[in-house]
Amino acid sequence: MGEWERAFARSLALPPPPRRRAARPPAPAALRCVLRHLEGAALAQGAEYQLRLSLFDATYRRFFGTTWRSGWRAARATPPRPPRAAFDEAVYFHTSLNHPGIAAVVEVVVTVGKGDGGSRHLSCGFGLIPLFGSGSEAPDPSAEDRALKLYHGTPRALLHPRFQDPMEKNKYLTVMEKSHLQYTLKPHQPLEKIFHLLPENLLVSGLPTIPGLLPASGDASDCLQKPRLMKPVTCYLERLSVQLHPSLEEFEEELLDLLNSDRLLQANAVPDGSGVAVRERRLHVGVHNGLRFVQAPQVAVLLPEVEAARGGCSGARGTGQALVLRSRIHLSEMVPHPAFVVCFQLEYVFCSSGRAGGKALPGGEAADMRSLRWAVWSPDLGAGAADVVVPLRGGAHRSPCQALVYQSCHQGRHVEAGTVQFRVSTDSEEHLVTAAEILRKDRDESEEPPTPLLSPPAPLRMASSPRGRGQLSVSRLSAPPRGRGQNPAPRSHGSRQEGGITHLEADLGLPDPETCAGDQLRALPFAPLQLPIAALGLQAGSSHTLLSRASRARLHAAGFPEILDRNQEPVEISEPVDPASFSPQLEEADPLQGNEIILQFLALGRDARDGVEGTWPRTVFLTFQFYRFPAVTTPRLQLVSADGGLAAGPALPLQLLGRVNKDGTLGTGPPGLQLKYMVDPAFLRPGEQRWFVRYLAEHSLQVDVWDGDSLLHVGSAAVKLESLLRQGRAAVRTHHELEVAATEYEPEVAVMGREALRHGALRPLGVRVAVRGRLHLCLANVGHPCEETPGRPLSPLPSRCRIVPVPDAAGSVRAGSCFSLNAAGGGRVSRARRLAEVDGELAAALCSRRPEARPVPPAAPSEAAAARRRKLRRMALARQPEDAGGGRTPQLSGWQEEHGRHSRDLQFIDAYREHIKGESISRVLSQAITATHTVHAALGTAEFFEFALKNPYSVQHTVTIEVDHPELSVVLDPREWRHFKELTKSLTPVEEEMFHLRDDLRPQVYLRPKETVRIPFKYQTFSADPAVVAAQGPAGLGAGANTAACSLGKSWAGQTKHIQVSFRVSGGKPIALLRVKVEPQPHVVDQTFRFYHPELTFLKKTIRLPPWHTLPGAPVGMPGGEPEMFVRCSDPDIICETKKMGPGEPQDIFLKVAGGPSPQIKKFFVAIYMDAWLAAPAQIWQFYLHSLQRLDVSCTAGQLARLSLLLRGTPAPRRVRAFTSHPQELQVDPDGAFLLPANGIQDLYVGVRPRRAGSRFLFLNVVDVESHQLVSCWLLCLSCRQPLISKAFEISLPAGGGRGCNKRITYTNPYPSPRLYFLCTNRPDLLQFKEDSFEVAGGEVYTIGLRFAPSQGVGEEEILIHINDHEDKNEETFSVKVLYQ
Repeated sequence: MGEWERAFARSLALPPPPRRRAARPPAPAALRCVLRHLEGAALAQGAEYQLRLSLFDATYRRFFGTTWRSGWRAARATPPRPPRAAFDEAVYFHTSLNHPGIAAVVEVVVTVGKGDGGSRHLSCGFGLIPLFGSGSEAPDPSAEDRALKLYHGTPRALLHPRFQDPMEKNKYLTVMEKSHLQYTLKPHQPLEKIFHLLPENLLVSGLPTIPGLLPASGDASDCLQKPRLMKPVTCYLERLSVQLHPSLEEFEEELLDLLNSDRLLQANAVPDGSGVAVRERRLHVGVHNGLRFVQAPQVAVLLPEVEAARGGCSGARGTGQALVLRSRIHLSEMVPHPAFVVCFQLEYVFCSSGRAGGKALPGGEAADMRSLRWAVWSPDLGAGAADVVVPLRGGAHRSPCQALVYQSCHQGRHVEAGTVQFRVSTDSEEHLVTAAEILRKDRDESEEPPTPLLSPPAPLRMASSPRGRGQLSVSRLSAPPRGRGQNPAPRSHGSRQEGGITHLEADLGLPDPETCAGDQLRALPFAPLQLPIAALGLQAGSSHTLLSRASRARLHAAGFPEILDRNQEPVEISEPVDPASFSPQLEEADPLQGNEIILQFLALGRDARDGVEGTWPRTVFLTFQFYRFPAVTTPRLQLVSADGGLAAGPALPLQLLGRVNKDGTLGTGPPGLQLKYMVDPAFLRPGEQRWFVRYLAEHSLQVDVWDGDSLLHVGSAAVKLESLLRQGRAAVRTHHELEVAATEYEPEVAVMGREALRHGALRPLGVRVAVRGRLHLCLANVGHPCEETPGRPLSPLPSRCRIVPVPDAAGSVRAGSCFSLNAAGGGRVSRARRLAEVDGELAAALCSRRPEARPVPPAAPSEAAAARRRKLRRMALARQPEDAGGGRTPQLSGWQEEHGRHSRDLQFIDAYREHIKGESISRVLSQAITATHTVHAALGTAEFFEFALKNPYSVQHTVTIEVDHPELSVVLDPREWRHFKELTKSLTPVEEEMFHLRDDLRPQVYLRPKETVRIPFKYQTFSADPAVVAAQGPAGLGAGANTAACSLGKSWAGQTKHIQVSFRVSGGKPIALLRVKVEPQPHVVDQTFRFYHPELTFLKKTIRLPPWHTLPGAPVGMPGGEPEMFVRCSDPDIICETKKMGPGEPQDIFLKVAGGPSPQIKKFFVAIYMDAWLAAPAQIWQFYLHSLQRLDVSCTAGQLARLSLLLRGTPAPRRVRAFTSHPQELQVDPDGAFLLPANGIQDLYVGVRPRRAGSRFLFLNVVDVESHQLVSCWLLCLSCRQPLISKAFEISLPAGGGRGCNKRITYTNPYPSPRLYFLCTNRPDLLQFKEDSFEVAGGEVYTIGLRFAPSQGVGEEEILIHINDHEDKNEETFSVKVLYQ
């Protein structure tokens, strides 16, 4: 027996249960189990023991995989310790069945003597090692040695029907007292690199070498502790042909007769004129190491020799004597090891249908595939190129393909089964060709079909192969033959894929185009790549700087409102708290649980480095969102200098924020903008106080700054909220100076084809971040005693899992005609009410019958008012004179009229009651079986609860669960159920395979009589309104914004929805009803992205996710390495997806968004999860897509490009003005405000003079100057070229300040006539001209005066000097390289 046969026999394993294999397999888990020693009083001194390890599925009570056996070890006793047998052997395996029911069974075997002097093996105990926790997670990598409890007997007891789980409750199992097995179970990540060599559920030790691995290095004997792969060798199989005995025609004729007879026998039919035909002949070729295929076998299509020479793409059975392969096979996974073989499997595809002129009728079913022959060949990689003949095998012999193989009736010797012939060569210089050369060679070969040599001149090497045993008739094949079409369908040719069928044929010279017209085009590895942008957000921690004393003095003298604590005393400014000193216990023990969060925006200063790209705004407004409160857009705020005047120019480093009146004048109140948020536990959800504290400790507040006049985005700032944690103090107040940074995304350039595969082609996307200014912000948190609301006591953080009980019919029925009051003694006191007071429909009907009655719904009268009216009526009757006999007649007639009216009303009410009796009874009965549960849902967060469903009948029932809303679902997967129970700390049991899905996908559950089960539900919504918002503007808080206090949930009060869940038995009769009340809650936004894109086009972006351990809430030391991230989008019309590229590789999010018309802004959210069940998002990102009118501009740096735009008017006339994002590079005419007529057209003349080359975005907004609304906006996509440099200079200047430097250069007019020239530069902050224009005569020389400004830093700058003519076209460009030293 060869090396491959020994390894192949060792790989025989029991398969897992079928239901486990049907489920979607997760990523396999690599494990290492070290069995240390066996110790206990039950061990006999001197006896030899062996450990056997097997895998067991406790859910389905099935052993699977292989059984590993240790060596025999003798038990030794060293008093006073009990006997011990030391093993210290490691077992390695990997499995994708990461279920809590999967365990490893350890069996203890002892050698005992027999009466005849021999020995036998006896099982004396066993134990179970759980491989995965309750949440299907791998063992802890830092786990220490554990002691395994052992039981008497054999592991076969696990298959007994009386076996119960867990074993501690089984009365038939006896624990081996004072005996245990010491072991260690840990994940073994190095095993992942040999998953392609080691099958799943195969238990091996490190002592026998796995084929394909190098032996252990040094003194180590365990080659799997740090496995090392052998270097592969590439092999090529060419001129491959298959010979079948006695001939191809006779072999196929006999095979088709047997298949047709078997088809008629199974169908119990007589010959009907239809037959079985060969549709396709396939050859599976793969590399096998004795344990498994190293890669999925390649599938090649074989053609009969005559058909291949004719070049046809279809036909019946060929008459040639061999099956040939027209292309060569490339095997890159071969390793020079005796257990590595090349495996061949011959497979036929058959079809069966009625005959029409000897051809298969169209419309046949799917093909029926049968394995006919197989062979293995062990190559000699050092022998060079040679011709090889390998005998084929057939019959009921175990093959690497795990399929039954046909054996013909005439097959006697193994050589007569057929042979496969080919020429083999290893990787050498002749094979180092490109893919284009291979395609060219295949195309040339297709023009001249090759004819394989059946009688080669050189002698062939016969490869030795064992003889196949046994025969198998066609009727006993594993799969019965099915009817198929007869003629082969057109073949599709594709590239090699994992696990799929791939045809290696390249039939490029097909003679009949109509026959092969159905062939699909093959997708080549050629696709544009979306270059990822980083999603690191604003660095809130690095933006905080300490204020100078001068800045503090200016802010203190500005007169901002004082922040007072609850004792009306000023709160002193303190330094931000150290994050390492944060203690959650101090926050929970604080008696002042109420938090008054105060945000005070003080001033905005311009950064000294800003001033080149754009002008500084005159007014600003801010947008942000704090916690779950609604998003805030502040009013317009005027920038005022610290001395009281309006801010102008970049010289002022600090400008106060002042309120603006409606007429545009500066307000007279105190400067700054102050906002308050009241966060009181009495108004939060139960236990939400702890979540709010965690939000302050981990999150940041992002503030967007907008230009109040042009409505352009100035920049964003972020501040960490951990300084709002009071940590037991009555109040805290901190001051922050935040960098306002603007992010500019450069246009993407798609990298395609081979360029994408070139090293270094995936460069980061050009993202330019500029610091525009500094925002001064004051954060304060004032503690208040908690206001306890009546009937709602404060409670600690509850479990998110809430058991909804079945309503009690005796105590939950509430009559519609009574209301209850709490009596002093705790009893129920009810007062009868008129039906018209409780039934609005009846009241409306009664009012319609009385013309004199007021058409208003009756209100509930008070008892005092009714008693007073009755007394007044009696007094009026008693005071009437008795002698006025005629006076009583009108009164009596009035009473009679009222009595008649009451009688008619009673008759109407009686009829109305009879009409609604059935509906009322049904409603009351439904209330008796209805339970109500309230869910406080936020975007992306799954709210989990269980409903206790009870069968009230004495017979069993199958209950169908009907839910009328897609966002509420039943948790069907037990793994997901177990995951949510662990998150919510629920202790209720989980039942496997509890539900059955009907054809309409409604779950069903079986209930025994009077049985109660818990139905798990999950509510999760990904919809967020509004999805489309209006153009950004400064409307928002109103007049009281500086002191208005915001509260949670007010803006969401009108969005409550009710969901009905029905539990129905057969016949549609409900046994229970569940009403879920969903109260939406605002969600937290962790990061905001803004993209500007042309209107009515698709935005495609790839965003690189940050490392998972940097996300807030990420677990520390997560087993299994980096977790996989998942994303969901709030808009179902947006494509949002991500996939894991491999261990250690970054993960990207791909977005595809359809933009709307300009100036629409689309808003959506993306939730990022770190668990596969999407329980709670780790982060929620907010996206804004600004749709703008696109204008492509191609220009040259330093040269003016002119163009015009058409501005369309609105239905009403407006006074508008055009604003640009880069005023120094983009000028607009008219420059000031102008009148835009109603529904008119106005021309805007635009001049673009870019300062630097490359692709950029510029923005142009047309704003209504009176209402500050956006009328129209454009996105200018610049493609700027670098001008031709005619001269280059280099100078050195001192850095660190100074007076600058004056230089001169000369320019000669090349024209014979006088010319006027204009000067400009790309760095006006570093270079000024003595004159911006000059005129020089023809052929004369002019000296240009230059002044270089000093630089604060050391470095190198390139300054361009553009000399333009009178039309502002570039004549020449000089380059000056300035070295600041």
